[in-house]
Amino acid sequence: MFFITDGLMAKLPIHDYILPPYDDHIFKTLLMHPDAKPALIDLISAIIGRKVIDVQIRNNELPASDVNEKAERLDVNCVVDGGDQVNVEMQGSRIEELQEGHKNFINKYVYYLTDLHSSQKSKGVKYCDLVRTYQVSFSMYTIFPDFGSYITQCSMRTQNGEQISDQINMIIIELSKLGDTLKKPVETMSPLEMWSVFLGHADNPKHRGLINQMIERKEAFAVVSEVLTIISKDEHERAKFMSRRKAETDLISNLLTAEARGEARGEARGIMLAKEGMVRGMKAAGIPTEQIVQISGFTVSEIERL
Repeated sequence: MFFITDGLMAKLPIHDYILPPYDDHIFKTLLMHPDAKPALIDLISAIIGRKVIDVQIRNNELPASDVNEKAERLDVNCVVDGGDQVNVEMQGSRIEELQEGHKNFINKYVYYLTDLHSSQKSKGVKYCDLVRTYQVSFSMYTIFPDFGSYITQCSMRTQNGEQISDQINMIIIELSKLGDTLKKPVETMSPLEMWSVFLGHADNPKHRGLINQMIERKEAFAVVSEVLTIISKDEHERAKFMSRRKAETDLISNLLTAEARGEARGEARGIMLAKEGMVRGMKAAGIPTEQIVQISGFTVSEIERL
C-alpha cells in the first residue's frame, strides 16, 4: 500500500509506457485498489449525477441458479450510501455479433442489470423500498453510431419518453466518441468527461499532457494515476497484459481464418473447432476463466468440458 504525498508525484510520465486503463483487468485493479476509494466515489458520483458519500465494494460474482449455468463476473460491483447498487464494467474488446445493432452487447448488459436488480433481498421488504440498480458499461468501440452523445442512459419509459420507474438504469459510455472532448480545455470539462478521457486515453503519450492537467485539477485522479504508473512498471502485470492481448488477437485471427475456410468449403464446424482450440490454448497459458468467458463467449461449464 502507498500514500500520495505530493500531487506532482502522481502525474503520468510523458514518455513512459503506461498500461491502458480500458483493459478489463487494469480497470478493475485501479478502481478496487485499497487507496482508490475516493476516486471510485468521484467516478460513480459523475456517472449517476448525484453526490455519493460512501461506496462499499462487494463480492463481484452473482450466484448461478443452476450448476450448468455460468456464474456472472462483475467488474466493480458496489453499494452506494448503503442503498443503491452500481455495477461498473469496462468493455475494452469487441463482442462478436451475428447481426447489426450490437444485440449481443446490449442483451448482455440488460441481463446483468436485471439479474443484479433481482438479486437484492426482497423477503420482508415492500416493493416500494427496493433500491435502484445501475449497470454502467464503458465501451472502447461505438455501439450507437447514430447517437450524437457519447452517453446513453436508459430506464423504464413510455413511448413518449415519460419515465415510469427509475429502479433499473443502464448507462453506456462510448469512449470511442471523445474526439471533440479531447480538444476542450480541462476547466470546461464535466467530471464524467474527465474520467472518460482518463480511462480511454491515459495510455496514449499524445494526450499525456491533457491527462496531467486533469490530475492537477482534480485530486481524485492522483491515486489512480499513481497506481497506474506503478503497475505499468511491474513486469508481471505487463506480461499478464501482453498474454491477454495475445490470446485475444490469436483467437480473432483463427476465427477469421476458420470462417474463410468454412465459407470456401461450406464447413461452419471449422469456426467452432478453431474457437475450441484457442480456449484450450488460453487455459494452458493460465488465462483466468472469467477472462476466457469474456473473450470467447463460452460458458464456464463449456470451458471446463474443453
